[in-house]
Amino acid sequence: MNNDSPVLRVVGRPVGRYITRPELPARLSPRPYLHPVTTLAGTAVTELGPADHAHHLGVGVAVPDVEGYNFWGGRTYVRDRGPTELDNHGAQRHAGFQLRDPDGFVEELRWVAAGAELLHERRTVAATGLSDSAWALDFTFSLTNTTGRALSIGSPATNGRPGAAYGGFFWRARKEARAPHVFTAGAEGEESVHGSRADWLALAGSSWTLVFAGATRETRRDPWFVRAVEYPGVGSSLAHDGRLPLGAGETAVRRIVTVVADGRLDRDGAAALVRKAVGT
Repeated sequence: MNNDSPVLRVVGRPVGRYITRPELPARLSPRPYLHPVTTLAGTAVTELGPADHAHHLGVGVAVPDVEGYNFWGGRTYVRDRGPTELDNHGAQRHAGFQLRDPDGFVEELRWVAAGAELLHERRTVAATGLSDSAWALDFTFSLTNTTGRALSIGSPATNGRPGAAYGGFFWRARKEARAPHVFTAGAEGEESVHGSRADWLALAGSSWTLVFAGATRETRRDPWFVRAVEYPGVGSSLAHDGRLPLGAGETAVRRIVTVVADGRLDRDGAAALVRKAVGT
């Protein structure tokens, strides 16, 4: 663990550690991540490198297909072949902090594969208290195409695997004996919520709740990727219905605000905290 990995704090309480330079094998697509992330009472709500998916790294940004390079980790889904081991992994490299405070930071990153930079990212992360039992993680990332040519971002879904449009912001949650409850303002259950567009989505475990909210119009257009039964994880899909094109010099920006709460919230409680966190 590098000594420039900051600890996020809310009113003096540590709620998350950000690892800037993880020592990981290339196959896991090394990248900065937040882990552990905890509730204000100290309950861990992230997992790192679990046995079911060693490339799931707490909270961060992971994309399985940037112009054919894997920034997600593990196998690559190849059309008509399925999940395939390929030597195509990229890495997100910490380039420095523009700002660093106890409650957040602004970071510059380089997305590199085959010795060349494909994307430059600016990542802004902030932790804010909401109540005695809840806080919010505000996570914005902007990806700029620095190649000088057009490129595109894809997912297993755009490469032929139905229902697997993962790629973008991703939170690997704590796995427990019982699968977490998943719901939005208008639906509940993994099958109903996965692939849907909703202003917010909640994942409620035994003694904790995570509520994910798209905080910009563009982010709210992205469908949710949800897993609960196989493993608990939530992401916002950059490439769901088709590949996301990025022309030379173009930038894609997304912002997700996540409420981290002690206890099991109901719909009204989740909605109220999202309104407070996002300011709507």
